[in-house]
Amino acid sequence: MGNIVELDVREIPPYERHGRIFDTWHALPVGDEIVLTNDHEPRPLYYQFEAEYTGQFEYSAEERGEHWWEARIKRVAAAPSE
Repeated sequence: MGNIVELDVREIPPYERHGRIFDTWHALPVGDEIVLTNDHEPRPLYYQFEAEYTGQFEYSAEERGEHWWEARIKRVAAAPSE
């Protein structure tokens, strides 16, 4: 079992969120995962991961309460250039 990095982006301005998430992703070793807390369903984030990191991640998202979503993004493979 890998390490978990908890990242709550609810207080980060929306225009900075994806940058922070992907900075965290790029530092993540294979086997580790991000548990992301967000104030809306992070579906656009999933689509961005699918477009840029196909085969490198596992993703699930679940609504936990009003304005509270949790997404789990696990790194399952390194980038081809790594």
